[in-house]
Amino acid sequence: MSVELVEVVRSGFRECIHRGSLVILDPRGEVIVSLGEVHTPVYPRSSNKPLQATAMLRLGFAPRNTAELAIATASHEGESDHIELVEELLVSSGFEESALQCPADLPGNELARSEVLAAGRAPRPAYMNCSGKHAAMLATCAANGWRVDNYLDTGHPLQQAVVETILDLTGDIEETDLGIDGCGLPIVPVPLINLARAYSRLATADPDTPERAVSDAIREHPFLISGSGKDDLRLMQAVPGLMCKAGADGIHAGALPDGSAFAFKIDDGHERARLPLTAAVLTRLGVAADENLAALASQPVLGGGVRVGTVRAVPEVF
Repeated sequence: MSVELVEVVRSGFRECIHRGSLVILDPRGEVIVSLGEVHTPVYPRSSNKPLQATAMLRLGFAPRNTAELAIATASHEGESDHIELVEELLVSSGFEESALQCPADLPGNELARSEVLAAGRAPRPAYMNCSGKHAAMLATCAANGWRVDNYLDTGHPLQQAVVETILDLTGDIEETDLGIDGCGLPIVPVPLINLARAYSRLATADPDTPERAVSDAIREHPFLISGSGKDDLRLMQAVPGLMCKAGADGIHAGALPDGSAFAFKIDDGHERARLPLTAAVLTRLGVAADENLAALASQPVLGGGVRVGTVRAVPEVF
């Protein structure tokens, strides 16, 4: 059963709670906090992207720089830097945008979306927030001489290898029925405790390994894997060395350089719970609560443009 993790307090009145499940691991991988259903498989959604990128590196994906590797793990906002990288990755691998099989979309970033609409341009697959991962999958197929017209299929050798890699990185779980993510790709269900262990493994991997390359690229390019004002960017700017990745429907996972790690799912999928809960988790892991992290721990509730309340982790939990 899930537990109360985040509360919304307005003018002293507790008006709303967000329930969910949470696990926190110390640097040795020992559980220091376990709340809710941490052993039940969930769909990590985009929090699986670092694991998928690791699989692609193992298969011969050869990004020309760390920025290209970062965009392969991204849930980007469709800003100009994001789209340029996706386009460059496609061209360098010999593909046009039409090869992408993710849905056409508009940029997630409000300004970028407004510019597209003002110019009369239509939605494009490249604007979709998973387009970097899809472009990297095309590049991986090209490196192996695989067909690309069916790269979304669960029986494609790329997707079979991705499943094998995720099961390897997460450990101690049996292969289960795959789901289909919002971008059309297969998604592997993983228990939160295993997801946290996988992030710890990436963050502490030996240099010159695919795992470490992915972790380092995310830490080096937090803007590329998210976008202006997004949670992962703000968290990694506030906590140097943190590697984290948000997923849809209230998923978040991350790890510090020493291997301490966390993963949680908010039952109602509300994004406003992510920042204050992650800030509380990091404080629990011993990260100094300076003004940058403290600012994320208490998100404002506005009334008439004025702060009248706060969104914060339930104090009794931490």
